[in-house]
Amino acid sequence: MRPFRAGYLAATAVTVAGALTGRQSLQWAAKPLMMPLLAADIATGPADIAPPERTLLLSALGAATVGDVLLIEPDDDRRLIAGASSFAVMQSGYAALWWRRGARPRAHIVVPRVLAWAGAAGLLRTKAPVLAVPLSAYGLTLGSAAVLASDPALAPGAKNIAGVNIPDADPCSRLGLGALLFTVSDGLIVARRLFARGQRSRRVIEGIILATYGCAQFLLADPEAHARH
Repeated sequence: MRPFRAGYLAATAVTVAGALTGRQSLQWAAKPLMMPLLAADIATGPADIAPPERTLLLSALGAATVGDVLLIEPDDDRRLIAGASSFAVMQSGYAALWWRRGARPRAHIVVPRVLAWAGAAGLLRTKAPVLAVPLSAYGLTLGSAAVLASDPALAPGAKNIAGVNIPDADPCSRLGLGALLFTVSDGLIVARRLFARGQRSRRVIEGIILATYGCAQFLLADPEAHARH
């Protein structure tokens, strides 16, 4: 494994440990390093990525870095909204990247994600109206990127089951799984905000949020998935 990606995994592990133990100092030390380590791997690695796509990818990771820092304190609604705005920029960058590579919306992939988005938006309107508009708007960018990441056109040789490409030897086939993990992570952010009350449960859910997020970005920002073929 290339050193910057190994460093990313280490930073992710420390970040998750910080969430599980409630030690924000660990998160402040490690979480801001996660996306820059992936960006460094992209910038220095051997993958032949077209310059416009490399720029999109690095810009998306830059926006994610801002979001990561803001969400180190996930119980502050103002930081949550600002973080969602940063991640909306990231998701838009990913969506533009995959659109450039030929991905397009397909009905059997779009419909379940629209239903999930509508359900989450309705829940937010009922339980946390102050968050409903900004997080629902972010959800549109998340869903758009996830739909494109799951398009079979990105990985023609992969099986597609229930609207998700099944990972195989082709790194492009793992983009759909990365987007799915990102969706799970963001769904848990909403669940944690609305339903988790005890300190222990909030820490455990935050740890799962960060672990699924870390796995998602590891797959989505794999330079080999964006290399010219």
